[in-house]
Amino acid sequence: MAITTEGAAQAATAQGPSPVTTARRRLPPMTLKLAVGLTIAGLIVLFGVLAPLLVGDPSTVRDIGLTGPGNGFVLGTTQNGQDIFAQLAYATRGSLIIGAVVGALTLLLSSFFGIVGAFVGGWTDEAFSLLTNIMLVIPGLPLVIVISSYVPNKSIWLVAAVLAITSWAGSARVLRGFTLSVRGRDYVLAVRISGEKRWRILLVEILPNLIPLLASQVVFAVIFAILGEAGLSFLGLGASGSFTWGTMLFYAQNGLALRLGAWWWFAPPGLAIALFGAALSLINFSIDEIINPKLRSQTRAERTKWTMSREVKP
Repeated sequence: MAITTEGAAQAATAQGPSPVTTARRRLPPMTLKLAVGLTIAGLIVLFGVLAPLLVGDPSTVRDIGLTGPGNGFVLGTTQNGQDIFAQLAYATRGSLIIGAVVGALTLLLSSFFGIVGAFVGGWTDEAFSLLTNIMLVIPGLPLVIVISSYVPNKSIWLVAAVLAITSWAGSARVLRGFTLSVRGRDYVLAVRISGEKRWRILLVEILPNLIPLLASQVVFAVIFAILGEAGLSFLGLGASGSFTWGTMLFYAQNGLALRLGAWWWFAPPGLAIALFGAALSLINFSIDEIINPKLRSQTRAERTKWTMSREVKP
């Protein structure tokens, strides 16, 4: 007996949604901002991973200083004849490493002091909250400058650790407040009354509700890390012996690139910082709309008003 298409559709509906459909529902909706941000960020990450494997040594000195783009050099050369494209490739990888390390450390520290402290409660929450408040009132940039100035040879990993130490407190404060809100919801109280283990309540009932907020905090930490490292390197307090976007700007400043009109020296790292920061900001805005549906509703309402105002105009 043949099964009709209508019967198969009814049978599929009766069985419930497929695993693929369920997985798609869990993913964030693809908006224009999210697509543009992911595309730009993905291209920059791909460049930082693959380009260092295809270029030569960025420290090689040649006798063709301050040569513009062309003649075998895509982005020209520095005052000492070093290939700027090779430096940009290694600098992209260095800045991405710092951003990834700071993002991971910030995620671990803020989750531990924010989520775990709020969930356990009692004196543990009070102690964690006190430490978080202390770190919040300490000015971050002066602390980073002081720590960096007392270490003569700074690696990328040390700079990333210093930036992470000064950036986790704000995320921990936000996560603590949201965890306290989720911990008091009815379904969490019901699971507690049923005798479920505490670690399973934290991992299964509370943590999934915090994933969008965690993602937003990590993206913000990566932006802070890249901008903070660029600022430290521009002041001469960045990683020594390594290439990052900030060290490229520092060397360009010392080489009087702006005064000499060598735009190909300082423009590429500045443009890379701006593009990557804008891409991460677009991703962060999209995550904020997922966390707070009111933002998405307000955005749609504003678009509707703009469309109606354009249609009303003669």
